Amino acid sequence: MMCTRPLRKPRLLRRAMTLVEVMVAISVLSVLGVMAWQSIASTVQARDILDAEDELQQSARVALQRITRSLQLAYLTSNLQTVNTYVTRFATRDDNPVDTLWFTSLAHQRLYRNTRESDQTEFTIWGEPDPNRRGAQVLLMREAQRIDHLTDKDGPILPLAYGVKSFQVRSLNSTTCEWQDDWDDRSIESGQTNALPRAVQIVLIMLMDDPVEEDVTLERAFATTVILEYGKRAECVPGTAQ
Repeated sequence: MMCTRPLRKPRLLRRAMTLVEVMVAISVLSVLGVMAWQSIASTVQARDILDAEDELQQSARVALQRITRSLQLAYLTSNLQTVNTYVTRFATRDDNPVDTLWFTSLAHQRLYRNTRESDQTEFTIWGEPDPNRRGAQVLLMREAQRIDHLTDKDGPILPLAYGVKSFQVRSLNSTTCEWQDDWDDRSIESGQTNALPRAVQIVLIMLMDDPVEEDVTLERAFATTVILEYGKRAECVPGTAQ
């Protein structure tokens, strides 16, 4: 007796991809790749912008905090030595683009414990050309513990900020309640003799490179108002003075 095997079902033929389907698949993969690359590039670009902005803001914040602390404790005294070498001053000069300040203060910080150092110190703040950026200034501060009549002698020099476009200072006159571009406690004509302003307004403009476009420079402005502890109190509010 002959044994018959069941017939197998014929296998389905596997159809290969056509050229059109291959081209469509490649196009889809290309579009997905471009979208992924653009997303990564945008993320990196945003990170670079935030890093640059954060670095600039930190530099400006540190500089303004240092100046603020020094100005808050500015003081004047009419007590002079016999040879008139101990001279307390508070003077600002409206220079372009960086104003100059010269004042005595009680803001000296001791770096070492139990050192025989006085709180009295003399600060000079001014600007010089920035060697690393054309058209910018370096904001400098000199602190001299020996208070005298010389503004450019003694004391270490500390760079407060680089890439400074302008540094403008105005002082609030307690008598007239007006902001003044210049202040000199030795000036008799202005009525500022042996007097401190009630407040000092500072506007700092700094430059930064555009992280997105080359050869493009951006400007960022920072401002603060410092109330002087030993300044004559004014009847007006500093924010409303003209």
